[in-house]
Amino acid sequence: MNGFLWDGFAVNLAVAAGAALTVMLVTFALALAKGVHRIVDVAWGVGFAAVALASYALSGAADGPDPARRALIAALTVVWGLRLAAHIARRGRGHGEDPRYARMLARAPGSPRWYALRKVYLLQGALVWLVSLPVQAACYVTGALGPLALAGAALWLLGLSFEAVGDHQLARFKADPAHRGALMDRGLWSWTRHPNYFGDFCVWWGLYLIAAEQWQAAAVSVVAPLVMSALLTVGSGMRLLEAHMADRPGFAAYRARTSGFFPLPPKKDAGKA
Repeated sequence: MNGFLWDGFAVNLAVAAGAALTVMLVTFALALAKGVHRIVDVAWGVGFAAVALASYALSGAADGPDPARRALIAALTVVWGLRLAAHIARRGRGHGEDPRYARMLARAPGSPRWYALRKVYLLQGALVWLVSLPVQAACYVTGALGPLALAGAALWLLGLSFEAVGDHQLARFKADPAHRGALMDRGLWSWTRHPNYFGDFCVWWGLYLIAAEQWQAAAVSVVAPLVMSALLTVGSGMRLLEAHMADRPGFAAYRARTSGFFPLPPKKDAGKA
């Protein structure tokens, strides 16, 4: 029967907060040196990888956590986080400041750099700590992996595949000069307007299931996939992106024929002129 090591988990919460904070403070220093804050988006994935590695290392000193679950949850989180960081770094290479951060800091009261530290870096560090709760909790579950954890790993794989394939398809589409100014509506993007966000959704619910085989770990960490789901759908994810794209030619027709989030076959007759 699975158990949960509360004492170890409580210590891990502080260590994970330190890991996330360290990544964000180092990134803040680099951003000041480079003069652009867009690199904080790269630090998002790196922060999760740092928390996963710190949790894996710390829980290894405890007596009782399942080594297979610890290794699985850490490996899946690191792979997801570093892939995302590498993708964002490649996408932003050669570009200046992200317009989102430029607009935010132009309206900042007082010092823009300290405003950025509070509203961007420390906030993202706090979100990394919160969303990573299933990763931390899974490292302190005793007992062998069961069917729910294996289902979680399969859901994670689906999400990572959706995210990686969608990002690759979009990058290839944008690299073709003939597509300049056009909307991407092919491949996975014809089934959902946000395959990358849907992929993230599956990844974090999958990681949660790996922790959720023990009810205490499930209860203490369920807020994490709920918060991530809200961020992706009504927070800083698809809602803001679609507001930005609303006036682009062809977007209304694309929205009419393509599912907003969960993948569905495109509506063949919707949105035609």
